[in-house]
Amino acid sequence: MPAIATSSSQGSAALLRFGRFAAMGTVAVLILIAGVWASWGTAQHVMLTKGRERGTVDVTRCGPEACWGRYTPLSEGSQPLARVVLEKSVAVERGRTYTVVLKPGSDDAVRSGPAGVLYAWIPLGGALLLASVVVAGGLLRTRAAWVMALSGVALLTAAFVTV
Repeated sequence: MPAIATSSSQGSAALLRFGRFAAMGTVAVLILIAGVWASWGTAQHVMLTKGRERGTVDVTRCGPEACWGRYTPLSEGSQPLARVVLEKSVAVERGRTYTVVLKPGSDDAVRSGPAGVLYAWIPLGGALLLASVVVAGGLLRTRAAWVMALSGVALLTAAFVTV
């Protein structure tokens, strides 16, 4: 009888380990997918600029959530605009000029260049940090968690320095 009880408890323990691994792996993957999804909404405009209107914005006014100013085109076929909207962040200041890409069919602008790319991927940096905690605690993969955490910190630091 003891041999049957031991094999049954070993099977239960293996099933619980697999369940924890599957659940925590799913949570970590969902966090990373959410980070990519949140970043891609802006990053696609900054990274895939072929055929998009590119130019500069001279920021003249800022409100609580957005700044706006005159758009001067740099790309062929783009027209000057009296007012385009740029999302306000700590990196956008009144009186400065920024290189931007216009979102198709709107007057919304997104910063371009290295600063714009890094700024667009900030949600992924946060997701990497959050997922690293899940990977370390739930999956017990500390080396992978350190790689994820350091990648997230590097991305956020580069964005902070560049923007």
